[in-house]
Amino acid sequence: MKFNLKSLLLASVLSVCAVSANAADVKEIKVGVVGDYVAQWDTVNEILKKDNLKVKLVRYSDYATPNRALHDGEIDLNAFQHKAFLKNDIERNGYEIVDIGDTIITPLCVFNNKDKIKSIEDIKDGDIIAIPSDLTNGGRALKVLEAAGLIKVDPSKGYTPTKADITEYVKKIKIREAESGILARILPDVSAALINGGNAYTANLNPSTDSVYQENIDPKVNPAAAVLINVIAAKKDRADDADLKKVVEAYQTDAVADTILEAYKGAFLPAWAGAKGGFVK
Repeated sequence: MKFNLKSLLLASVLSVCAVSANAADVKEIKVGVVGDYVAQWDTVNEILKKDNLKVKLVRYSDYATPNRALHDGEIDLNAFQHKAFLKNDIERNGYEIVDIGDTIITPLCVFNNKDKIKSIEDIKDGDIIAIPSDLTNGGRALKVLEAAGLIKVDPSKGYTPTKADITEYVKKIKIREAESGILARILPDVSAALINGGNAYTANLNPSTDSVYQENIDPKVNPAAAVLINVIAAKKDRADDADLKKVVEAYQTDAVADTILEAYKGAFLPAWAGAKGGFVK
């Protein structure tokens, strides 16, 4: 059998071009995230292959930047915040962004400095407790401290009280505010810190073994639970974008729910309507 060298070369070129063309057909969706809890996005990408879509994660180290980046069009979506944080950030900064789909929920935990306290009952007068410095997560932390019996806050302030709204220190603790991303790093310097799920996971803190108190996320007990669900957010003028909706649809599947439950061992729960094995609203 004789081989035609020109034909073989042409076939090789066409094959390479076909592969390149197929790669070019895949549309990239930039999604802003904070923290290392991203296993579910690998599953999302597997599901999106049939639609020639691919999520590219853009990582941020703080909670202030992802909404600004989304508003400015630097990314297509973000997925790092709960509804209460999003609402507050929109009100404060005038962002034209909206929630387009629920993702996960996680209880806010009181992580203890094990050299200082072994249980919530060990917290005594003078102990320093660190909480997030932003309004929504800081307010949420104060409500957790109230539920734990350490303080009392003005009930009229809802789920976003401030330190000024503390009406009684049941235990005369000192509350130190710090940016969410550094709370795990300052845990050795305080008696305890209230660290949200993403930052706790990034710091290899396990809610089951490294915390002494967990927020109750049962809506029958905690009316604020509904606004503590994390979401995927988009620019308001792209809320109905078909490709962005496909990302949400891919996220809200049983396969992603399985990934969340397996990868995070209960630290995060699927929170969309009808989520398999997840949070029941």
